[in-house]
Amino acid sequence: MKNLRNGYTTGACAAAGVKAALIFMTRKIFSEQVEIIALDGTFLKIPIKNIKKISDDEIEVEVIKFSGDDPDITNGTSIFTTTKKIQGDEIIFKGGEGVGIVTKNGLQIPIGEPAINLGPRQLIKNVIAEFFSIKKGFEIKISVPNGEELAKKTLNPTLGIKGGISIIGTTGVLRPMSEEAFKKSLVPQIDVAIANGFDEIIFVPGKIGEDAAIKLKLKKEIIIQTSNFIGYMLESAAERKIKSVILFGHIGKLAKVAGGTFYTHNRIGDGRLETIAAYSAAEGLRNSEVKKILLANTTEEAIKIISENHFERVYKKIAERASQRARRYIFDKMQIGTILIDREGEVLGCDDFGGRYLKKCQPKN
Repeated sequence: MKNLRNGYTTGACAAAGVKAALIFMTRKIFSEQVEIIALDGTFLKIPIKNIKKISDDEIEVEVIKFSGDDPDITNGTSIFTTTKKIQGDEIIFKGGEGVGIVTKNGLQIPIGEPAINLGPRQLIKNVIAEFFSIKKGFEIKISVPNGEELAKKTLNPTLGIKGGISIIGTTGVLRPMSEEAFKKSLVPQIDVAIANGFDEIIFVPGKIGEDAAIKLKLKKEIIIQTSNFIGYMLESAAERKIKSVILFGHIGKLAKVAGGTFYTHNRIGDGRLETIAAYSAAEGLRNSEVKKILLANTTEEAIKIISENHFERVYKKIAERASQRARRYIFDKMQIGTILIDREGEVLGCDDFGGRYLKKCQPKN
C-alpha cells in the first residue's frame, strides 16, 4: 500500500512567510527554506519562492502551497505574506487580495475580520516569539491572488465568508483528508445557521438539491450540504438542538434513506431502485412494471416508468418512509420532513411535514 504524502496548510505557508521575513529583517539572509513547528509538534520544512523588500521594516514573502496527496484546491497556489513592524506590541492580522472576510456569526473569527483562522494566527505568533524575548508589534497581511475564484469551489459562500478563501489549518500539517475529516468540515454550516437565529434547516445531499431549493426561494442561510453523510449530519443537528430538518434532494439519494441507508455513497449503499420498486409494488403497481423499475439503469428511467403508469402517489410513501427512518435514526429528537425532486429540480412528492414546510416557505405574491 502506498504511503500518502503529508503537505502543509495555507496557515503554515503564511507562518513560513513570516519566518522568512523575520530572518531577512534581523539577519539580512535570503532563506530558500525555513522550518516551523506545527501546533501538534511536527517539524515542517517549507520552501520559500521569493522575498521582496518593501522597506527595512516591511517584507513580502511568497510561498507555494503544497498539499501532499490531499486533493486540496489550493495546491500550487501562491500564498503572499507581508510582515511589517509597527509601534506597540500588538500583532494585527489583515486580509489582502483573495482572503475572505467573515460576514456571519458562528465561526471562530468575529464578523468583519479576515478569515484567518485561530490555528494560523497562533502559528504566526509562535514564529514571532522565536525571534524576540519581549513582545513586538507587527502587522501581518496575507494575500492569495486567485483566492476569490478558488473560494467559489468551497463552502465559504455558505458559511458567510465573502471575497476569498480562508487561511486555515488546525495544526499546520495537511494530512490526506480522511472521511472523518471531511464529515467534520460540513458541520460548521449548522453552527452558522444556529448563530444566525435559525432552528429549522434544510439538508441537501448535493448540487441538484441546493440549486432546486434556491430556485424555490427557500432561505439560502439554512440550506446545508450533507454530501453522502446524511446520518452523521442528522446526529450533528440533533446534538445542537435543531428543531426540524427538511431532507430535500434527488429521489436517488433520499430513496436510500427510505431504505435505511444513511451513508449514501453508491459503492456503500445503492438500493435506490429496489426501494422505489418495493414501495411501488406495495402501492399496487403491476408486477411487470415493478420488474422494469428493478431493471432500470438509472433513477430517471424509474421515474419515467412511474409517470407512464400515472403512479406518482408512490413518491409520498417514499418521502414518508425517509422521514420515519430519519426520525428513528436520531431517536425522535427533532421533526423531519422529506421533499423529493428529479434531476431537473422539479418536486416529485413530499410527506405532509415537508409539504407544509414548502407551502410556508413559498414567497407570497
